[in-house]
Amino acid sequence: MSTASEQEGGENPCPQKFVVRPIGFVRWEEGAQADELRAEQRRERTARLEVLPEYEGGLRDIEAFSHLQVFCWLHRSSGFSLLVTPPIDTVEHGVFATCSPARPNSIGYWVVELVERRGRVLMVRGIDAFEGTPVIDLKPYFPSLARPEATEGWAEGKG
Repeated sequence: MSTASEQEGGENPCPQKFVVRPIGFVRWEEGAQADELRAEQRRERTARLEVLPEYEGGLRDIEAFSHLQVFCWLHRSSGFSLLVTPPIDTVEHGVFATCSPARPNSIGYWVVELVERRGRVLMVRGIDAFEGTPVIDLKPYFPSLARPEATEGWAEGKG
């Protein structure tokens, strides 16, 4: 795999390859049928994050948090475009100014509500991912680190 800078004739300052391992998977009660729901419908439903047995020890004390940061590999995304038109707008924007899955690295990110922990299964609300989406990391969400002065840029009032 070549990087954009290599394709443009530039030198890649970070030549090593990265290995990303799934630590679990997104599961829906409806299974693949949940894929046909609109994004906002999926975010309103409760999903299961099934953590693989070898990572269960890393969940210790996670139930003390009300919200989690979930990082996923958007496994259905293929290719990317630097300019995209989001569903909430009719104007093209740079991909890095959107939440489009058509990204150079197919990483999805959500802050979700942790509804319940059942062993190595986390019941969460607020994720917009397909059935079987690989979860690549989990972190607690700290509201004290939120930035209330942040703006929504071009999306202000559109979503």
